[in-house]
Amino acid sequence: MLWIKALHIVFVASWFAGLFYLPRIFVNLAQAEDAGARSMLLGMARRLYRFMTILAFPAIILGLWLFMIYGIGRSPGSGWMHAKLLLVVLTIGYHHGCGVLLRKFEAGRNTRSATFYRWFNEIPVLFLLAITVLVVVKPF
Repeated sequence: MLWIKALHIVFVASWFAGLFYLPRIFVNLAQAEDAGARSMLLGMARRLYRFMTILAFPAIILGLWLFMIYGIGRSPGSGWMHAKLLLVVLTIGYHHGCGVLLRKFEAGRNTRSATFYRWFNEIPVLFLLAITVLVVVKPF
């Protein structure tokens, strides 16, 4: 079980690294005026989105393994796990939302400002903070 936990943590950390960085690329894309810079940033964003999607799958599968097979968070008094699972679903939604925004950039239909993307970039930080507190502190 400890190997599964360790791998889960590594894949979650790697997935979140992508969730932290992709919106920063969006900030630069929203400000880019040069076609060459825009093309380079779009390429970076595409590759990062593809890579972080690949990382999300083992993170989620290993987490489900810990929950379903080992029963972590399934005992009475595990309200923290329900809250964590809700935040994981919201994180998956955020990930999907990044893909939608990327497709808008690719189609040249971005309507949002760089300031929007700076704030949008803070959402996964809040998710990770809340998930970590729930898992470590288990407040309910």
